[in-house]
This record gives sequence, C-alpha cells and structure tokens, in this order.
Amino acid sequence: MMKALILNSGMGSRMGMLTSEHPKCMTEISNKDTILSRQLKQLAQAGVEEVVMTTGLFDSVLVNYCQSLDLPLHITFVKNPVYDKTNYIYSIYCAREALKDDDIILMHGDLVFENSVLDDVLASEESCMTVSSRLALPEKDFKAVIQDGYITKVGIEFFNDALAAQPLYKLNQKDWKVWLARIRFFCENQNTGCYAENAFNEVSDACRIRPLDVGDRLCAEIDDPQDLAVVSDKIRQIEKRTVYMCFSTDIIHTGHISIIKKAAKLGRLIVGVLSDEAVVSYKRFPLLPYSERKALFENISDVYKVVEQSDLSYRENLEKYRPDYVVHGDDWVKGFQKPIREEVLEVLCRYGGRLVEFPYSDDEKYKKLESRARADLSLPDVRRARLKKAIGMKGLVTAMEAHSGITGLIVEKTAVYEDGKARQFDAMWVSSLCDSTAKGKPDIELVDMTSRFRTIDDIMEVTTKPIIFDGDTGGLIEHFVYTVKSLERMGVSAVIIEDKTGLKKNSLFGTEVPQTQDTIENFCAKIMAGKRAQKTKEFMIIARIESLILEQGMEDALARAFAYTKAGADGIMIHSRRKEPDEIFTFVEKFRAEDKLSPVVVVPTSFNAVTEEEFKARGVNVVIYANQLTRTGFPAMQNAAKSILTHHRAKECDELCMSIKDIITLIPEED
Repeated sequence: MMKALILNSGMGSRMGMLTSEHPKCMTEISNKDTILSRQLKQLAQAGVEEVVMTTGLFDSVLVNYCQSLDLPLHITFVKNPVYDKTNYIYSIYCAREALKDDDIILMHGDLVFENSVLDDVLASEESCMTVSSRLALPEKDFKAVIQDGYITKVGIEFFNDALAAQPLYKLNQKDWKVWLARIRFFCENQNTGCYAENAFNEVSDACRIRPLDVGDRLCAEIDDPQDLAVVSDKIRQIEKRTVYMCFSTDIIHTGHISIIKKAAKLGRLIVGVLSDEAVVSYKRFPLLPYSERKALFENISDVYKVVEQSDLSYRENLEKYRPDYVVHGDDWVKGFQKPIREEVLEVLCRYGGRLVEFPYSDDEKYKKLESRARADLSLPDVRRARLKKAIGMKGLVTAMEAHSGITGLIVEKTAVYEDGKARQFDAMWVSSLCDSTAKGKPDIELVDMTSRFRTIDDIMEVTTKPIIFDGDTGGLIEHFVYTVKSLERMGVSAVIIEDKTGLKKNSLFGTEVPQTQDTIENFCAKIMAGKRAQKTKEFMIIARIESLILEQGMEDALARAFAYTKAGADGIMIHSRRKEPDEIFTFVEKFRAEDKLSPVVVVPTSFNAVTEEEFKARGVNVVIYANQLTRTGFPAMQNAAKSILTHHRAKECDELCMSIKDIITLIPEED
C-alpha cells in the first residue's frame, strides 16, 4: 500500500500577509488551484488513496479546506502541538504510527511539481528523491550529494558532488523504516530543531535513495512571494502546453483511456483521429466511420480537441498545431511504423517539441477485442456493405483472386510495409476461371452455382474482406434473379456479369473463338431484373462490357456503358486484351466526361504495366488482379513435383516450400 505524507506544519512567515489567515499550502498559484489542492488532485489522479497530513498553525482552517475539495482521498490529519518550536522532523515523529508499515510518498506542503514528475517518482522501483542536473546549485536550499548512484547526504550546506534537490521522495518500506527509526531517535533525544534529512544523513548507507533527475521540469518550493511569482508563471506556461496523440481505433478500451489520462497530464490533449482512408490502408476496415470515431474521443473529458489526421504521417498536423509533446506507445520504436516515428522526431526537433513514449499494452484482453471486431467484419450485413464504402473512402480499391479458404487467407493477411505505411488488398475476386481450374475443369460454366457458392462459403468462413463474384453471363434472366438473392444473402458485395450469350469462352481469346455479345436491350433487362430482386442498397451489380475484346469499337462500348448504368448497373467493368492500356484510358476518359460517379472496374491482366496510382488518376475505382495466385501457384506445385521425381527424394524441394509453421499461422484459431 502506498501512502502520501504531506508536511504542512510550518509557519510560512516569509510569505508575509499571504499567510496571515491560512497555512502556506493554501496559497493560490493559479486561478483554479492552491498549492495543496494541486498536490491532492495530482495524488488522486495517480491512484493514491491514503494521505497523512501534518498540521500546525490554522489547523482547523486546513482541515475544513481539505474536506471542501471533495476528493477521493482518505486524509489523516496529525497536528504538531509544538509546531512553533520544532522543525518538520518532529511533525513526522508525531505521525509515525500512521506511517510505519507502508511505502511513502513524502513531500513538503509548499512544493509544486509537474504531473510527469510525480508519475516518474511513483514509477521508480527504488526509493528516490527528485534532483535536477539542469539547475544551478542554490545557496540556501537543499542539495543532494551523490556517490555511486545513491544519495549520501542532503542539506543546504553541501556543494561538492551535489545536485539541486527538492523534498519529493518515494520511499520503499524497507528504506523508510530505517529513516523513520533514526527520526524517532533524534526526537526522543530532544533533537527536534533540525531537518529530517539530518537523520537520513546518518543512515544513508542503509537507507538507499536514488536521485531522480527531473531536468528543467517544474519541481520547486515556494518560500516567499518571489518564488510564488516564478512558480505561478511556470504553471501558466504549463497550462498552455499542447499534447498530440493519434488514434485509428473504433473500440476504446481501458488501455486507451489509461494512455489518454497520462497524455492529458502533460497539457491540453489534441487527439488526431485517422481518416477512414488512412485506417483502411493501415490496418482493417473501420467498424465505425470517421465522424463516429471522432465523436467517441470528443466525449472523453481529458480530451481538449479532436482533429482529423488524413494520413499515417503526422507531419501536416504537427506543423499546423506545433504541440509541445507527441505521445505514443513504444511499439513503434521497431517495425513498419519506425519511419513515421523518425519523421515525428525530425519535425519536433525543428521547433523544440518532445516525444513521450509509454510502454505499449499488449494485454490479451485487448487482442480479444480486436479479434471480436474482425469477427464482426465477417458478418454478412457488414461485409456486404464494405466494398461500396471502401470505394467511397479511398477512391480506388484493389481485389485479388481467391479460389479456396487458404488463398482467401493469403489475400486477407498479406501486407507490405513501406515508409511507415501498410499496403494490402481491399477485396477478393472469386473468379469462375480460377474456381474451375482449382477443380480441374474447363472454364465453360461447367461448375454449377451450388459448387461455386461452396467456394464462397469456404472463403467467408475464414476471412473478413468483401467479395466480388464473377457471375459470367449471369445465365438466363430467371436464373440470375435467384443468383442475386443468394449472393446478397450470403454477404457478397458485388456480382460482375458480362454482356455475352451462349457457351462461355474466356474473354482473352477475343475473336479467336466464336463469341456472341448480348443485345443492349436484353442485357439491360437482365440488369433491371437483378436490381429488382436485391433487398439491400449495398449490393452491387456491375456490368462487364466485351465490346473492346470482340473488336466492336469504342462507340459501341460507350453506348453500352451509358445504357447499362441507366438500367441500374452500379458500375461498369471495361475489359481489353491489348498489352497497351490506350483503349482502356480512352474509354475511361470518354465515360467520365458524361458520368462522374459510376464506379469503373478494370482487370489489368494484359495491360499490367499500369500502376494503381495512374488508374486512380484517370478515374478508375476498382482494380482486380484476376488470376495471379492461380497462375503462380500451379507452376510452383508443378516444379516441386518435378524436383522430387528428378532427385528421388524431397530434400531439393525444401527450398521451394513454405514451412508448415508459416502456413499454420495463416489459419485463424477459434477464440
């Protein structure tokens, strides 16, 4: 148990008229606090519940004042009956029975210190006393002599091997018992006119107290009106300090509240809430949109202001708000966020700000909360809505093909970290080609919908990201209606259907094989039937235009695009088998001249040199990598099989293999 001992039995005579009606500790140091009210609030905020307070002159005034503060503290008052004839060593002696069996925070009642100073004192594992290596040695105040890392003497008369010191101590029970026993010896031998530190100096070899260097932070006694003016000015400066933190979370737990409270002790806390786009690029899709996440922090009492942080980089907001402190957990010292931390340090260094890092809380219960959040993202209603929301948040989303549970997990979990940012796929493409190939069957719509729905089930069972379904031609209108209902009910985000009829042939064959394009009227009827069948506004029906594949020309492609969107299509997919992207770019440019809003989807299998950034700049909204996992996976398996046949053993194949342990880490465990 930790108790605080506050010594308030002094006369305060050097304060003049300021202490003519109350003890010095009740002197106002700001428009909202006295010395004592500040101390008591700080102790209560730090979790200290028991306080022993010595009193002298104006003791009843002091008792009434403490009670009026209505703080969650149990205060035991001990009066020094001869306060005018003794020093505080005797006040401690009077309170000895209330102090003998506890760890102690000892402070003088005229001491003012920053919150972070008290936090450091409380966090010390060893007994400690506050000192400052940044201040000149005072003539008439305490100095601490330090040898081999411990304090050996404390007093006003020491100047060699000494640092300026202030009477704020943390004393572990073992050390405190040694010191208290010596205080008792002094007082019972009528040596009551000296400092308590005189007793310590005789037992410092057994009472081991470390110096805790507070640097230039506020930790000062108020002995006279001049001290009061200096300290009050420093408090005004402290109260103007600003602190900046950034959050991406949509679930606020006790770990967040704890670090927010610590940060708020440093100054007025500005919380930067990551934009939806930044969150999606950094970790997972947010359960709550930015506006609601912002409101969560606005309703926390310790938060002064909430602002948007549009990027993982802090630079823009640091240059705008110039906070005195940036607070973060120490988890970004290593790992992919390290470049962000280095940028923060560089910006802070330019204007004199400071980074404060607290130990990162890796509590298992917080991991379970995150696991539950991810589970919520897998629910059909939540998953279905995510694709449309992600397009709105990011402008451009990427999808990678998945044809099984394990390939779904690869798409779900693969991330590349660069420059402090994470890049990952936003969605999964369930391709009829890859689904058929995985089953060893030709891509001619031979695999029926029941089988394809089982593939979706396998993927959905272990992942959370939205799914775009390759619906081929959609089949007969009557059949397509039931496909839409089934996909929507399962939680699929979108179906893409192509405007062809008859036996399916892969589009990349183009005119090399007979392929028939549907009429605009018939395909529009199919789109409208599908839209009438769906129950939610989030589900998307995307029309895939084959005009460029079948060499029907740009005007035909555009005419179909405008007709399909008018019929209710939620987006347009434009396809090409050329290696150059020119006709895709031309289509997008002409389409965007008349339709600014309908999402445009591309599948850059042939024109694969174009970057996502260029697609986005030209007005594309969805980039689908339609078959890369299938095309890389099968050659790798084939090479492994050849290696074993060639060498008559598996040793040479090992270098081609992923370890079973790494594979297992992809597979989620049940909580």
